This record gives sequence, C-alpha cells and structure tokens, in this order.
Amino acid sequence: MKHLVLIDGHHLMYRAYYAIPRTLCTSKGEQTNAMYGVASMLLAILTIEKPDALVFCFDAGEETFRHQENATYKEGRAETPDDFYLQIPRIMQMVEAFGFKHVSDAKYEADDFLCAYATAAAEGWKVTIVTGDRDAFQLATENVRVAIPHKGYQQTEYLGPQEILNKYGVRPDQIASYKGLVGDASDNLPGVTGIGPKGAAALLQQYGTLRGVYEHLADIKEGVRAKLERDREQAFFCEHMATLVCDMPLPHSLDDVTLRNMPVEAVHNFFRDVEFAALGKRFDTLLRSPYGRQHWNVPMVEKKVEQVEKQMSMF
Repeated sequence: MKHLVLIDGHHLMYRAYYAIPRTLCTSKGEQTNAMYGVASMLLAILTIEKPDALVFCFDAGEETFRHQENATYKEGRAETPDDFYLQIPRIMQMVEAFGFKHVSDAKYEADDFLCAYATAAAEGWKVTIVTGDRDAFQLATENVRVAIPHKGYQQTEYLGPQEILNKYGVRPDQIASYKGLVGDASDNLPGVTGIGPKGAAALLQQYGTLRGVYEHLADIKEGVRAKLERDREQAFFCEHMATLVCDMPLPHSLDDVTLRNMPVEAVHNFFRDVEFAALGKRFDTLLRSPYGRQHWNVPMVEKKVEQVEKQMSMF
C-alpha cells in the first residue's frame, strides 16, 4: 500500500520556531532557527515514514470562509514575532528545493487541504497527517492516522480511531460535534459554556451527534439541559466552524505529489547557503538508504561525482 504523508506546514514551522533558540544564525547574521527545525523534522519524517507521496499544506491568510462567517475566529492568539515571518519565504524555498508540492488558498485553511487529500487517498493509500490540530482527528480511519510530533519527530504520537476514542471518549466522526459542545479556545470558539470534555463525551456516547443531543433535550438532566438550551445557536455554529471541507478540487493530483527522481543538488545548495552542514550529512545518509535510492535521483549524482573525479585524475 502506498504511503501519503500530509504535513501541516504552519504547525511544523511554529514547533520549529519555539523549539530552536532564536540565536541560531548564519555567519552573515541571517536567523535560521525555524528553518533548521523544519528541515530537521522533515528529514526525520522522510526517514521514519518513508512516504511514496508528500504534500505540504499551508494557511494563506486570515480571510478564509471561517473568518468571513465569524469575525472573532482565532482572535486572542498570542502575536507571533516578526522574525518568525521573515523565515517563511526561506522555508518555502527549502520545500521547493526538495521538490515537494505545497498547497494553500486564501479561502481555505491548511486543515481543509489535509482533509481533501486524505479523502482523495481513502482508497488504496495509507495516509499519515503530521499536525497538532485536533480538527484533523475527524479524518482518522483504519488507513488514516494523525501524527503529533514530540521531541522533533523522535517521539511521535500516532492517533487512529481507537486512540482518539481512548483519549477523548468520542469517535473521529464525532469530533466536530465534540468541539460544538466543548469549543476550542485556540480558535476562539466557546462551545456550550459549562460543558467540559467528560460531559461532552458522555452526551455524544449516548446520543451520537450534536443534533442527536438536541433532539433528546427532554431526556437530559435539568442543569445540563439549561446550558444546552441557552447556547444552542453557539453550539451548532462551533460545530460548523470545526467541520473540515473536503470537496475542493486538488491543486495537485495524487500522481503529481508522488515522489519520483527527486532533486538532490538543490537541497545540497540550500543547506550550504544556510550553513546546515550537519543536516546536509543527514540528507546524504537518507540518500544512501534503500528508500533514498528509490525516490531520489541518486544515480545521477553519483555519475556526476564519478565524472568529476575522472576529470581530476587527468591532471
């Protein structure tokens, strides 16, 4: 079964930025902590997951359909320092140097593209979604798992349907309803005030969906019923905001994002430019592996080295 890896690009960048000291710079003074962290995690992802296809999904801005429907969506998040944003173009340059496809659109969030690609690969693919966003949990199936990076990518937490059920008490298909009840502080979605994770899980275990909960208000004890009645509109709106969109056209087909004869020299050039010598050596180790030889254009590089060495021997 082919393996598709979907990467939440902004999640990886944020993790990298705060994990690596901001003092990391090139000899010319260019700050590179986020770049280094993303590159290091990417090499670990390639080594551990061995994907046959890979897509980076990014947020394009703050005017998605969710922002248009809710002006306060995601308000309250801490301001990201300017030196984070200054590194984004270089990170995009690195992604392109590797030859990986990346997608974004002002109308949608990265999570929506994760959903679209996971849905497109539902038949015949194993899918790993690298993210820390709980919205992606609604995508988990027997063939689709969510990978939450810890310690770079060395202690990754994998969640499929059973792990999500064990951890939250709800199935993947109930995640949007769950967020309708408990809300999501990171997205500034309040849910139903006074109903926490355990209460939400108990309601959904009994009634299945948010709509099922409201269809059985008469059966729910008075204190909880009063909270649900008070925040009915808010609950359904939060569920709507948490529901991922999966039906947009794919910017790149699954065939387009399949890894074939991936570039080598461009990656080496980028790592030299930003002075990532250690990561360059890790990349070379990946190239020498059976997986690297299968997907990267290693024979061409070896042939070029042989030609150079032969020319040098003539002098």
